[in-house]
Amino acid sequence: MMVMVAAFVLAGLSVVFAADVNGKWVAQVPGRGGQTRETTFNFKLEGAKLTGTVSGMQGDQPISDGKVAGDDISFVVVANFQGNEIKLNYKGKVSGDEIKMVRTREGGDQPGQEFVAKRVK
Repeated sequence: MMVMVAAFVLAGLSVVFAADVNGKWVAQVPGRGGQTRETTFNFKLEGAKLTGTVSGMQGDQPISDGKVAGDDISFVVVANFQGNEIKLNYKGKVSGDEIKMVRTREGGDQPGQEFVAKRVK
């Protein structure tokens, strides 16, 4: 019984201590040839579940499988490039008004692209 109570308390604490990422964030994300592209992240956090959109050259793309645990954030965006569906995985660490992120392409052999998103105030 005590183990179950402890599990519920810990589960509740992870929700209480989820970083507040609600709102608009902007980043210069590395692209092809080393050029950066401005990307806007609109996050909505409900408990530990993260939803929202990523906006860039392809327009608004919905976030799926979004989670926030403590100061860790992760989500997936499925984009369509020239008729090909590409799954992009984002992982990051929240620190105040910045999120240090890495974006990787599922099934790709390229290293992850690192960037910092900053909260729009």
